[in-house]
This record gives sequence, C-alpha cells and structure tokens, in this order.
Amino acid sequence: MNKKKILVVDDDSGIGEMLKTLLEFYEFDVIVTPRPEETEKLILQENVDLVMLDMLISGVNGTDVCARLRNNPETRDIPVLMMSALHDAGSKCREAGANDFIAKPFEMDDLVEKINSILGQKVAN
Repeated sequence: MNKKKILVVDDDSGIGEMLKTLLEFYEFDVIVTPRPEETEKLILQENVDLVMLDMLISGVNGTDVCARLRNNPETRDIPVLMMSALHDAGSKCREAGANDFIAKPFEMDDLVEKINSILGQKVAN
C-alpha cells in the first residue's frame, strides 16, 4: 500500500518537525514548508494527498491560502485540514473551504483520526 503524502504548511519549525516525526510514525509520508506561497507548487510537484495548513503563517492568512487552493482547478479537490490556536477559527477555516479543522494544542490521536477520516481510511491502532 502506498503511503499517503501530507504537506504541512506551518512557519513554526518546531511544530512542523514534530508533526513530521509523529506522522511518519503513523506511516504517512510528510513534507513540511514554512512558506504558504509554495503550497500549490508543492501539491502538484509532490502529488500530495492532504494539506495541513496553519491559519496564521508568516503574516499570511491560511484561510486565503485555502480559498486559493479551492479556486484552482488543479488543487480544488485536495483535502485541507486547517489548524489554529485561535478559539473562533474553526468556522472561518470551514468557510474558506477546509475539509476539517483542529485546534492547537491537539492530541496526536485526535489528529490522526481526523486525517484518516478525511482520507477515508480505516483508523489504524
């Protein structure tokens, strides 16, 4: 079975590296970028299955990035899981076209469950 490829877009290198390490433990292939402007290019280059997108990245609003993905015929069907520490971010992220949202800090089990749900996979224990 091919590993599912996840693109993590987060400008906090600690979070990006932590997510990479943990998600690789769960058998995902993970790419991390701190630059939201690379999101579309990386999705197409790397054949990404899911994007994990921080809501606030280097002064860029992740909801704008998500909306841009949804308006691009080449990326509109790629699932997006947005994340943020802001308490009211969930509805804004979904309005921008995110498939789901997870609040920071999150439990790894909750994150993996959401990812598997979005990807339509059975949750592995």
